[in-house]
Amino acid sequence: MDDKELLELEGKYCSFGDTVHYSDPPMIFRSCEGQYLYDTKGTPFFDLQMWYSASSFGYNNKRLRDAMVKQLDTLPQLACQYLHEEKILLAAKIGQLAEQKFGEKGRVHFNVGGAQAVDDAIKLIRNHVGKNHVFAFMGGYHGRTLGASAITSSYRYRRRFGQFGDRAEFIPYPYCYRCYYGKKREDCGFYCVKQFEKLFETEYYGVWDAKAKESEFFAFFIEAIQGTGGYVVPPPGYFKELKRVCDRYNILMVDDEIQMAWYRTGKMFAIENFGITPDVMVFGKALTNGLNPLSGIWAKEFLIAPEKFPPGSTHSTFSSNTLGTAVALENIRMMEEGDLEKTVTEKGAYFLGLMREMAKKYPNIGDVDGLGLTIRVEITTDDSFTPDRQLCDDIFEAGLHGGLTYKGKEYGLILDVGGYYKNVFTLAPGFDITTDEMEMAVDLFEQCVQRALKH
Repeated sequence: MDDKELLELEGKYCSFGDTVHYSDPPMIFRSCEGQYLYDTKGTPFFDLQMWYSASSFGYNNKRLRDAMVKQLDTLPQLACQYLHEEKILLAAKIGQLAEQKFGEKGRVHFNVGGAQAVDDAIKLIRNHVGKNHVFAFMGGYHGRTLGASAITSSYRYRRRFGQFGDRAEFIPYPYCYRCYYGKKREDCGFYCVKQFEKLFETEYYGVWDAKAKESEFFAFFIEAIQGTGGYVVPPPGYFKELKRVCDRYNILMVDDEIQMAWYRTGKMFAIENFGITPDVMVFGKALTNGLNPLSGIWAKEFLIAPEKFPPGSTHSTFSSNTLGTAVALENIRMMEEGDLEKTVTEKGAYFLGLMREMAKKYPNIGDVDGLGLTIRVEITTDDSFTPDRQLCDDIFEAGLHGGLTYKGKEYGLILDVGGYYKNVFTLAPGFDITTDEMEMAVDLFEQCVQRALKH
């Protein structure tokens, strides 16, 4: 069936609510390999977002595909009320890695999608303290289930679905390029943390009972680097200061690593870059390289020990599924075999340098920043600061339109848009990206910028 016929069917029978129609008409891709998606004509589209950072080792990775096929041939299906080797080995491996990195004994609990794992983390903490109010960040994104939507800052994800009585209290993230308080990172002295700490000075600020020495807020859900919020990188020392305040007032810290774990930032867990240990971590996406849905949480022993969080405390039919756990095990083996801390850091620094050099030519490119292979490019008006969503959309569409050229060959470019004002390109290329591909990516991106400026 050709694309026109497919789009006619899609227009009649598909819900538009499941995150499609970012472009008009929507793109239809037919195959994928490595860093590329291919349209009906076989045109390669170089992917700079790799399925929201889920496919770090590239599309259709043979080694991971073979691990899935092997599992299909042995134990392809099993109800999660039973055990299988891959689940146990994967949980042990993640638990051991976390213990090595944080010096804390913990346990691992699986689910299917990232939002479901966030819900499990909420249940885990509520089970511990018997409260339901949390802090979360402005610009934070944790998913679209009802529980995850309640702690995601964007009201538009809740607007259609009634009142959220357990909505989080949202605190400004250290988005230094657009500081909520109008400060400069060079001399602010973590003003934002001080403003948060000020909430606990008196009961009349609404969060603390000094006599009981107790808050109705039991946790702070963070992203070490904001994902959908625009790959915002906090300043060094910020999270140590925030953790100091949380510890003082018995606020548990839950680190959402769904977009950033598994070496995306040059560390296995993004929070390692900031020198603190969370009480709970949530992970997913790149754990299986996008081949099969699998997510989970790691939590400290005092929260998740079986006598505290017994069997059946949460449940999902496909949690700890055999295919996902088998692929995830092989994926982690690949991570351990490669020196990803070194290579991702080096490639990210080179790519970031290329993007910054290119940006110097265009006043419409404001902030360019990153950590590892997580890079943000903020699109502005020609004052290099005011957000320009339309120009960002035009650049995005130029990439999807294709017809870009590099060394005499035609390409398209896959980009992803995020940020508080939907004017930020969040770049998350595959780990196998080569020097030539990074140079090509910057060249293709610049072509898109030039086309959009002429639009």
